[in-house]
Amino acid sequence: MKSGISLIFLLFVLVYPASAQKSYPTMGKIIYEDPAFKKLLPEDSKVEVIASGFQWCEGPVWVKDSSFLLFSDVPENKVFKWNEKKGLSVFLEPSGYTGRGYYSDEPGSNGLIIDNKGRLVSCEHGDRRISAMPLNAGGKVTLADHFQGKRFNSPNDIVQHANGSFYFTDPPYGMNKKQDDPTREIPQFGVYRIDPDGKITQQISDLSRPNGIAFSPDGKTMYIAQSDPEKAIWMAYPVAETGNVGKGKILYDATSLSKSGIAGLPDGLKVDKDGNIWSSGPGGLFVISPAGKLLGRIVLNELTSNCAWGNDGSMLYMTVDGYLCRIKTGTKGAGW
Repeated sequence: MKSGISLIFLLFVLVYPASAQKSYPTMGKIIYEDPAFKKLLPEDSKVEVIASGFQWCEGPVWVKDSSFLLFSDVPENKVFKWNEKKGLSVFLEPSGYTGRGYYSDEPGSNGLIIDNKGRLVSCEHGDRRISAMPLNAGGKVTLADHFQGKRFNSPNDIVQHANGSFYFTDPPYGMNKKQDDPTREIPQFGVYRIDPDGKITQQISDLSRPNGIAFSPDGKTMYIAQSDPEKAIWMAYPVAETGNVGKGKILYDATSLSKSGIAGLPDGLKVDKDGNIWSSGPGGLFVISPAGKLLGRIVLNELTSNCAWGNDGSMLYMTVDGYLCRIKTGTKGAGW
């Protein structure tokens, strides 16, 4: 039983997955590290739990044209769909592994985005690739599955720059034996770029566990969350007009919190219109200014994986272990 969630609610979601709720249970609390955070999350803000019963939720993305949310359940190898009127349904299965038999404990898709062509772009653990698929039809195409003739480890999270290039992270989490898997072909846990012409380049090679990825509103800075308990940090990298990534610096270091026994690590992240970074981290979700100042935290006491802007751009959806949650903010996502 997860804290703050009633058994009745859990059974409702599992037995009646196509139904929507008019009101939802709440969980967590908000910690204001800086007075400016009250403008981003008013003191009466509540985290709503809008769906439950999953193994490990990840990669939420809002589909603006149709007003629904997609997100991965990585162990279940599924993408789920949720909207206010119809509630929850399975959108895609399989989502990240199309082979026979057992692959790993995380075979499915992870990070998801909607690209500038309106396609669902997925980081696929089991098939070890980046794929693209029209939302209203089947037929995936592979955008990238090799670098210099070697298969990726397990693409984790992805973002598209305004210039059309995709950038994604490639840690070992989807592999059966993680970093020690015998099928591993690339020694680095890299960050890669896919140009519009299909060219693939390795942009970063010196991170131990690159995970979440996002750009500043002007596209000139790339943020990477590193989910390494020995170096639980968020990095900031300059992005040149050519698209190449320069030397990075630590934006914020949460290693001490990680080592104190608080569960969770830097993971998925998004950026608001003013450049603040909203990212999962130890204990829940962190909000960090572009200057690297911790503004506040949403303490959820559950492993938190990722987040995404939705609705009119001010609603933040969060994937929290087996729960799908949301909170109304006082800001909007970048580019909304």
